[in-house]
Amino acid sequence: MNYLQLHQDNKEESLFGRYITLEHIEPLLEKYSTEIVGQSVLGKPIYKIELGTGNTRILLWSQMHGNESTTTKALFDFLKLLHTKSELSNKLLSEFTFCMLPMLNPDGAELYTRENANTIDLNRDAQNLSQPESIILRKTFEAFQPNYCYNLHDQRTIFGAGTTGNPATVSFLAPAYNENRDINEVRTKAMNIIVAMNETLQQFIPNQVGRFDDSFNLNCVGDTFQYLNVPTILFEAGHFPNDYEREITRKYIFIALISGLSYFRENDIVLNKNEDYVKIPQNKVVFYDFVYKNVKINYDDNEKIINFAAKFKEVLNNKKITFEAVIAQIDSLENYFGHVEFDAKGEIYHDTENNSPTINSKATFSLGKQIRVVNGNIE
Repeated sequence: MNYLQLHQDNKEESLFGRYITLEHIEPLLEKYSTEIVGQSVLGKPIYKIELGTGNTRILLWSQMHGNESTTTKALFDFLKLLHTKSELSNKLLSEFTFCMLPMLNPDGAELYTRENANTIDLNRDAQNLSQPESIILRKTFEAFQPNYCYNLHDQRTIFGAGTTGNPATVSFLAPAYNENRDINEVRTKAMNIIVAMNETLQQFIPNQVGRFDDSFNLNCVGDTFQYLNVPTILFEAGHFPNDYEREITRKYIFIALISGLSYFRENDIVLNKNEDYVKIPQNKVVFYDFVYKNVKINYDDNEKIINFAAKFKEVLNNKKITFEAVIAQIDSLENYFGHVEFDAKGEIYHDTENNSPTINSKATFSLGKQIRVVNGNIE
């Protein structure tokens, strides 16, 4: 299967960038058969799309965290494919029944926040069910009675695939169902699918797939659904070099979805591939957006060489996300990498206020007389 061509043919071009809200997806939803299954805290509609006639029932939800929009874009790419009436779409729709909540947290999406309008993290509300969005997801789960659940998220640029020095462009998790993090038949089914998706992704992003931490927390939705004996897979869309809009990453989420479904169709799902699952490198916090090495500073009238790092803050300005680089760490950068690294070769640091970088200050400064850094980047 030519996955790259398949995505190019089915990419939903009207969705772009990090800021994806109801305003962006509602015109697309008009093309599909949808149902409003409830409202958010601020009264925004939460939509459900159900399609297919197959025996394997898969529940997918995205943007549980409002500022995690990459998987929403990939989900609409997938929806576009399902409506092509191609041989592949016909097979998928005959073998699976899909239930999708493409934007569970529309208030958070508009505000570009992780939490909902009541500042509650919906992925920590699986037991209390204190929020209308949490109740909608649980009722949908109970009514649809899925065989599998796909919990679709984004992760920050700080994560690497183990300590390889490669970003975790896509990460997965088969959540634990108990404190001991035991592996039963239900969890094994989720692991098998993750292994299949990883094997495909390695062809495109070798050594850039990670395995998310499986510490047990029954307040998390994935852990709860796994506890309720429904195999659940967490998807995490991460960083691809220079892809801060996550337009490349969305492609790999799409490829993961298709390849995982192909595994259902072609293999015995009860096979045990747990050893292959644990070989996927665990996500590690090893990245900054920028690392500057061998920078000279004047500290208490003494010159010294330091390294320091900067990270982007994502800021909503006039319905657009801007990336504002700030100093995040000084020295102590052993075992850390930068998505961009620059060797100053002893050039001296100076900015408009200080002779050395300070935490949380803007990453705009000069190195020597000829090197200018603006918003993290070398000009």
